[in-house]
Amino acid sequence: MSSSAVCLLAAVVACSTGGSRGGTLAPRAPVTLDTAAVKSEIAAVLAHGARAWNAGALDEFLSDYDPAATTSFVTPTSVRHGIAAIRAGYAARFAAGAQRDSLHFEHLEVDVLAPNVVNAIAYYVLVRGDSVTSRGPTSLVMRRTNGRWHIIHDHSS
Repeated sequence: MSSSAVCLLAAVVACSTGGSRGGTLAPRAPVTLDTAAVKSEIAAVLAHGARAWNAGALDEFLSDYDPAATTSFVTPTSVRHGIAAIRAGYAARFAAGAQRDSLHFEHLEVDVLAPNVVNAIAYYVLVRGDSVTSRGPTSLVMRRTNGRWHIIHDHSS
């Protein structure tokens, strides 16, 4: 066997055994989260966004999105990257005199992907008077940083 193959084999064995002398990995403590509390926190973010939308407060509405250039928003017709592009997509709805239907969310499901990352699925509902003008699914990947949840990927259709 060549020396490079021996080195590769040694690296694979070291990785598979965690590099420990006994050849076994120490068990990891399971990550335990209060999923009901996390769902309540995510519901609060969505309620904040709906209040800001309904008040016509675009900056406040966008404050629930992570300001990073990698934040994305997927619509049926485009993918927008970064908060400036997301803002541009919403700007017409928030212009003075623009008609903007009332927003709320329904049927929230939250899947905890990691201690500070969730996938939230809900239905957005836009209402004008007694009529639903639009309803559709939204899937949000959200990350908690500095104790606050922010949307990092938004797919609404």
